[in-house]
Amino acid sequence: MSEEHRETGTGWPSPVGPGRPSGPAGEPDPRPDAPDPDELSPLAPAEPVEPVSPAPVEREDVPAPAEEPGAAAAPGRAPVSRRLTSAGAMIAVLLALLGFTLVVQLKTTSTDPTLAATREEDLVRISSDLDSRERRLRQDIEALEDSQRQLRSGELGRQAALEEATRRADELGILAGTLPAVGPGLEVRFSGPEKAMSSTRILDAVQELRGAGAEAMQIQGADGTAVRIIASTYFVDASGGGLVVDGRRLSGPYTILVIGDPATMRTALNIPGGVVSSVRDAAGNVTSEDREVVEVSQLHAPIKLDHARPVS
Repeated sequence: MSEEHRETGTGWPSPVGPGRPSGPAGEPDPRPDAPDPDELSPLAPAEPVEPVSPAPVEREDVPAPAEEPGAAAAPGRAPVSRRLTSAGAMIAVLLALLGFTLVVQLKTTSTDPTLAATREEDLVRISSDLDSRERRLRQDIEALEDSQRQLRSGELGRQAALEEATRRADELGILAGTLPAVGPGLEVRFSGPEKAMSSTRILDAVQELRGAGAEAMQIQGADGTAVRIIASTYFVDASGGGLVVDGRRLSGPYTILVIGDPATMRTALNIPGGVVSSVRDAAGNVTSEDREVVEVSQLHAPIKLDHARPVS
């Protein structure tokens, strides 16, 4: 195709001038529908033919233009923003559930009804009490290990065994109430109406003192009657007032003499919601006084064992 054909874009040469178009090499127009050149008016100027732009060629390797923000997405394909929004909502729900679980766990572990209203100094005393118990237990372990080493030491084993047996017999005699005891401790006095000094409250006091490391105790009534407190001691409210302790009747107010660490035992009695609080709530009063020397002199008759036998 000639350069002239390319310019017109029709495949036919442009008119040379007014009149009929000429074919190649001056030949007549070969088109079957071409008008008769004789019928053309010589005076009518030929209309200029505007060039036709070639049709755009589509290419598969040309990337499609990016979609404008807010343009409608193709059907069957979820918009990116919608997918991101769904993922964000799911993450937010999971984070909310995690936070709720943590809050519930924190409230569950931090709302102890006993310690919720405890003052800071009370918590410090409780922590000191626990530390003291741990030290005493470690000392007992060290003493037992030392005794074991001495018993296995050869020639001194027999003498060490005798001394160890004597020491254990004395300790068991104090615990069983068959031997008197002396040492530092407390003098605890209960006073007030009968309901403030009931058997339940006195027993609670004895249990708290035992838990705080009390080694020997005795209770004394207003008339001077005393009873040694051991593991099997029981307390019952007497008819008409007073207490029955191991079969002996005592009248209030009552005094408990106890041997042990004074600070630890006093802390145990004054724990919020403990013995002192319950007695005061019933219009009673509890006073404790440190003693460098406490004498627990009341003895308990040996208990006869009917069923238990030592393991040989």
